[in-house]
Amino acid sequence: MTSPQLEWTLQTLLEQLNEDELKSFKSLLRALPLEDVLQKAPWSEVEEADGKKLAEILINTSSENWIRSATVTVLEEMNLTELCKMAKSEMLGEKEGRRNSMQKQSLVWKNTFWQGDIDSFHDDVIRRHQRFIPFLNPRTPGKLTPYTVVLHGPAGVGKTTLAKKCMLDWTDCNLSPTVRYAFYLSCKELSRMGPCSFAELISKDWPELQDDIPSILAQAQRILFVVDGLDELKVPPGALIQDICGDWTQQKPVPVLLGSLLKRKMLPKATLLVTTRPRALRDLQLLVQQPIYIRVEGFLESDRRAYFLRHFGDEDQAMRAFELMRSNAALFQLGSAPAVCWIVCTTLKLQMEKGEDPAPTCLTSTGLFLRFLCSQFPQGAQLWGALRALSLLAAQGLWAQMSVLHREDLESAGVQESDLRLFLDRDILRQDRVSKGCYSFIHLSFQQFLTALFYALEKEEEEDRDGHAWDIGDVQKLLSREERLKNPDLIQVGHFLFGLANEKRVKELEATFGCRMSPEIKQELLRCKANLHANKPLSMTDLKEVLCCLYESQEEELAKVVVAPLKKISINLTNTSEMMHCSFSLKQCRDLEKVSLQVAKGVFLENYVDFEPDIEFERCSYVTLPSWAQQDLRSLRLWTDFCSLFSSNSNLKFLEVKQSFLSDSSVRILCDHITRSTCHLQKVEIKNVSPDTAYRDFCLAFIGKRTLTHLTLEGHIEWERTMLLLLCDLLRNHKCNLQYLRLGGHCATSEQWVDFFYVLKANQSLRHLHLSASVLLDEGAKLLYKTMTHPKHFLQMLSLQQCSITKRGCRYLSEALQEACSLTNLDLSLNQIARGLWILCQALENPNCNLKHLRLKTYETNLEIKKLLEEVKEKNPKLTIDCNASGATAPACCDFFC
Repeated sequence: MTSPQLEWTLQTLLEQLNEDELKSFKSLLRALPLEDVLQKAPWSEVEEADGKKLAEILINTSSENWIRSATVTVLEEMNLTELCKMAKSEMLGEKEGRRNSMQKQSLVWKNTFWQGDIDSFHDDVIRRHQRFIPFLNPRTPGKLTPYTVVLHGPAGVGKTTLAKKCMLDWTDCNLSPTVRYAFYLSCKELSRMGPCSFAELISKDWPELQDDIPSILAQAQRILFVVDGLDELKVPPGALIQDICGDWTQQKPVPVLLGSLLKRKMLPKATLLVTTRPRALRDLQLLVQQPIYIRVEGFLESDRRAYFLRHFGDEDQAMRAFELMRSNAALFQLGSAPAVCWIVCTTLKLQMEKGEDPAPTCLTSTGLFLRFLCSQFPQGAQLWGALRALSLLAAQGLWAQMSVLHREDLESAGVQESDLRLFLDRDILRQDRVSKGCYSFIHLSFQQFLTALFYALEKEEEEDRDGHAWDIGDVQKLLSREERLKNPDLIQVGHFLFGLANEKRVKELEATFGCRMSPEIKQELLRCKANLHANKPLSMTDLKEVLCCLYESQEEELAKVVVAPLKKISINLTNTSEMMHCSFSLKQCRDLEKVSLQVAKGVFLENYVDFEPDIEFERCSYVTLPSWAQQDLRSLRLWTDFCSLFSSNSNLKFLEVKQSFLSDSSVRILCDHITRSTCHLQKVEIKNVSPDTAYRDFCLAFIGKRTLTHLTLEGHIEWERTMLLLLCDLLRNHKCNLQYLRLGGHCATSEQWVDFFYVLKANQSLRHLHLSASVLLDEGAKLLYKTMTHPKHFLQMLSLQQCSITKRGCRYLSEALQEACSLTNLDLSLNQIARGLWILCQALENPNCNLKHLRLKTYETNLEIKKLLEEVKEKNPKLTIDCNASGATAPACCDFFC
């Protein structure tokens, strides 16, 4: 027993004594043979001390053995039976049998952490999270607060490892002294139990404790319950909060008992540690009170790098393999699970030893898992039956949302353990060393891969001859949105199934296992994906899913068929994987006409990180570059491939880039493809893009672009001289066919507007000009109106919404409208023109005014203005005046113009 535990126990005992009892305790204590340090201590301090202070004095002045013996002796003399019994139990080690028997199980647990692992790796991951768990720290103050700690995270990242390590620390007395008893409740085992009492539940593995259960549960504040794998309970949503029970002797279904414990109806003062995957978090949040949520992340990037170096031994090979895995964002994310790192290392190392190029293997997760599976067996092994049995069990477990299989599951599927021996020997399937009848796959992702294999393998006619009922949906059900919402694990199965539609992979499987793949599976996949186009346009989420599946297949012909109906798409790129998916499939979409693109922050890092300005990147090798620069180089290579879509598809006419965080380099790459003669874009909209300097690069790219007719530039634009000159060059270029120009959010000076409107006079193609939300002011408006009266100027539609125009600007406009002006549509909404409206109305009544539609949003609503506008309509019946326009409710100006 460590000093913190002893101090907590002694303090708890002494604080339960009343004032007279505490005096008697001190008096009897002084009569005992005292140790040297305590003899020399001023006894006045002892006499004045309360229970907590007395415990502190004794701990600091006496040995642990003396304290234990003296405390029990004094309490016996005081005839305090209950406290004496507690002191004997806590201090003299009585009833330690269960803690000692746990030592045997700990030897098994210590060998069942992670496949191919080295102790230092899981130790590092555990320590990273242990510091956030109060009762895993022996130095935690001895509070009676009942903690609820929830460890959550994806499969295989170390939640169960951390839970078992907690139990091992308890057996070694390394937990906080508040924890006297600890019970490990594995939901994967409890899911098979019938109704029982809570007392029976916690003593099922410890029959010797049955007589002591009442006294143990009476000390609930000293008990830790580890509820491992809550997501493994097979219960419908909401079932855990029904029929809550507080009686630990009453027979109830296991989910009810666990729900009652988590809800703190049962043993409310106990400490709880719960592990779960994200899918059970919603139900858990309805149960637990003031929980501490800790996300277990598994291997961080540095852990993965170190693991690869340790596994390969050779640094060059290790780093090549590591970079290959990192080049596939989906695979790299899976690598947070140590088991997946082991699969990747095992597969790529074997390929390198054979002199093969491992790069194609890491293009997709399907390719990697398939190569791993085939590398474990010699070609021509004729293991079709064993593979079929394994994939059947994987599919059954996944549809039931179970990662653990029991012996009954094997029997119901007609599978013998001998059928699985080859996979058990190679750690593809693992048998629980504690519960011998339990089996689990090396990782959830590999179970998903094997489930996809179940669908891809050709079925025999007599396969169901034994009448086994398999609760497994067909391909259409597998790919349906409804099923995926109920069981998100099915999503990745769909990806793998597309991956297994690849002809080369089919041949590799058939050659290794002597099996036959279903020839109809590709057509079945096509039918399911065709249904996505049938009813309505694809949502952004559906499109991402389709593109991901097609990339996984690496079948260009399949991609051509699926994306053929697409005319318009909206893409939100949040990572490099999505960039790869888009590049692969959309190049096959020859009829694509419009692309709306968003790029999330973090895809490109060049303009968003701090770095030393004197670093000469050209002289750096790839390995010595900062990690952000390495990531950016990978992103830019993929971006270059993605941008080739705009220069290779002659039917693509409309590009919209909005709400995007680009970088200097990524903008230049996109502009390079726009400038190519093979790019036939007609309409381009750039809205709210960073960096601010991107708008200059786009202007430069559009100069001399003969096909471009519509251009929108909106956002925080640096309206400095270079930007202005580029825009002027664009408008006066002899190849310019621009008909629609929308500039939003500009803050140009009067001098800059002079240059811009001077160039505008020379441009004879522009028909629509939109300057909304720009700081034009009256001086700028005056220059624009002079341009409008130029005899070779043919501007027809003008929007000056929210351009800070006043009464003075209306006077200039009135003069222009009364001359030979081509303008037919005008938007002046959200300008405080005040009394300038009277001046404007004079021009509207003039017969020379060609205006047909006027949009206003005035801030004056008096009857005089209303009457004035009605008079204008009477005198000029061809004019339509819209007085209800506003930035929030009016239709887009381009809709109004067109």
